[in-house]
Amino acid sequence: MCTPCCISQLACCCGSAACSCCCNCCPKIKQSTGTRIMYAFYFLLVTIVCCIMMSPTVEKELRDHIPFYSELCERMNAGENCKTLVGYSAVYKVCFGMACFFLFFAFFTIRVNNSTGCRAAVHNGFWLLKFIVLVACCAGGFFIPGQETFLEVWRYIGAIGGFIFLLIQLMMLVEFAHRWNTNWNSGVKYNRLWYAALAFVTLMLFSGAVAALVFMGVFYTDPEACLLNKIFLGINGSLCFIVSLLAISPCIQKLQPTSGLLQPGVISVYVMYLTFSAFSSKPKEMVERNGVNTTVCVFPLNAGTESDKKIVTIFGTIILFGCILYSCLTSTTRRSSAALRVCRNSEPEAERARCCFCFGDDTDDCDEEKTGGGQNVVYDEREATIYTYSYFHSVFFLGSLYVMMTVTNWFHYDNHKIEKLLDGSWSVFWIKMVSCWVCLFLYMWTLFAPMVCPKRFEA
Repeated sequence: MCTPCCISQLACCCGSAACSCCCNCCPKIKQSTGTRIMYAFYFLLVTIVCCIMMSPTVEKELRDHIPFYSELCERMNAGENCKTLVGYSAVYKVCFGMACFFLFFAFFTIRVNNSTGCRAAVHNGFWLLKFIVLVACCAGGFFIPGQETFLEVWRYIGAIGGFIFLLIQLMMLVEFAHRWNTNWNSGVKYNRLWYAALAFVTLMLFSGAVAALVFMGVFYTDPEACLLNKIFLGINGSLCFIVSLLAISPCIQKLQPTSGLLQPGVISVYVMYLTFSAFSSKPKEMVERNGVNTTVCVFPLNAGTESDKKIVTIFGTIILFGCILYSCLTSTTRRSSAALRVCRNSEPEAERARCCFCFGDDTDDCDEEKTGGGQNVVYDEREATIYTYSYFHSVFFLGSLYVMMTVTNWFHYDNHKIEKLLDGSWSVFWIKMVSCWVCLFLYMWTLFAPMVCPKRFEA
């Protein structure tokens, strides 16, 4: 069993064979799924490296525990204590390499329609060679001449790409809300339990949104300060209420009979989360009370111990990058890219109500199954690709820019460190607040679009 497994892994790393685990007990995996997981792993690996580069704590640990650390840095021409390998400039260079890697594959895989060609073989295999190329691209960023000019130009390119990726995230959230509602509504005609599930989830979503609104009203407003918090909390809460009424209004129901309260429930919860995140990202405000400067409009945990802050930062970072990976992977399926108007499905898809509908594959067809010393691999792209290869790499290219800007705190990169990722800055506050309004606008557009452009949305 060991020999066939080693051969299959060698074929995966240096050949066009699909990736799989060595364990026979693992469930079978589709080639399209395995490929996306491997690219996501590469993306996550570089992201972790960027976080390490922005962490003075890690730098101190390396300096204290690696023998001859200073001498090693000098031999590598990395400056005193490897200063050129840490900080925002190092993250810019590494992310430049990762972005170039995905941009190259975005052009390389244009118009690849099945997995039988040589370009598809490179996309789905040769993982060790591609890893070496990725490392070389990331290292190459440190040898670009004219560093100051490069960093300045690359910062604005990263900001533009980061905003586009953020827009894709919001569009995918709206598409997710509509798809959830459509999928579960399709099961109502066969089983009334789906109706009960819809009602229960909708109730939970709105309960969570209202609870978040009350929570922020208690902890993130103050009679003497935080005027912006009061204004934006009122605006966002009112907009969520308005879109909820619109979703069930007769004019919308006439054109979209399946429109209900589930979609505005999802949107409201996400808007409340973004509002909370924006308030948490805003620089702290102080008021003088009884002759003492007091921090106001913060959750009590923020004023706690350093260990509490580290816990909040760790969980916040995990959620943040989990959302980035989810957006990169789900926005590249054919159905999702059709929602973004990148491509259209040629036939209307028959809905089958499922609890985990969002992780379902675009197709259940498969031509061949490979059995060997390890995990079985289903080759599901012989006839046609499950997702658009070029668009897949384009989304990861934009995701690379978004990670670069997020890790370096957007336009407040000077003296920033990863331990303060969730600390306040005005640029992050406004980005998140504008994201709330864009999300609400996109959802309202999906409600009014059939009235504005009726021919485009005819079945």
